[in-house]
Amino acid sequence: MEKATRDYFDKRGAVLVKNLQKNHFEAYYCATKAEALQQVLALMPEGSTVGWGGAISAAQVGVQEAVHAGNYTVIDRDRFSDPAEKLRCMRECFNADFFITGANALSLDGQMVNIDGNGNRVGMIVYGPKNIIVVAGMNKVCATLEDAVKRARTVAAPMNQQRFGLPNPCTVTGSCADCHCESSICNQLLITRNSKPAGRIKVVLVGEELGF
Repeated sequence: MEKATRDYFDKRGAVLVKNLQKNHFEAYYCATKAEALQQVLALMPEGSTVGWGGAISAAQVGVQEAVHAGNYTVIDRDRFSDPAEKLRCMRECFNADFFITGANALSLDGQMVNIDGNGNRVGMIVYGPKNIIVVAGMNKVCATLEDAVKRARTVAAPMNQQRFGLPNPCTVTGSCADCHCESSICNQLLITRNSKPAGRIKVVLVGEELGF
């Protein structure tokens, strides 16, 4: 990564950490994926029950692999191919000690935006486990909340949709058509202004481009 980009991420990250903390998030900035992995693991005591959903950025950092290799009780929906078993596993995450996820966008004033198809991920963030760990690359950071919502809907969702290949307009065009398809992955839009209780949501910012 070029020095100018690194400096840009570092300085912007420092501002965002301060604003997230002001909004009662527990927030950290890590310059690299390796530092971010160590920070995430430091937040989770051994023996904890850990689950996740829609956590591509965390996977790129190596979190899921490290959790499987560590001394944790793991709730991993990807172990199951049967839809009923997968759904049961997803619901189990409500009782996890830690739930790991990503953010579709963050505004520089310290707010988080997520968009979801089934609602399991945003449901966990709103009223799920005692601890939520969000891993997000600095490419997710937007100047304003309006920009963050726009990014979630017109960048993150169409890019993510390419993984699923569902019969939605953005699968074909790569652009949001504001559709109401039965297979839409944009059914719940969550703006998290503050973490309540304070410190429940822990955001680990990474000075690299991660996820969608």
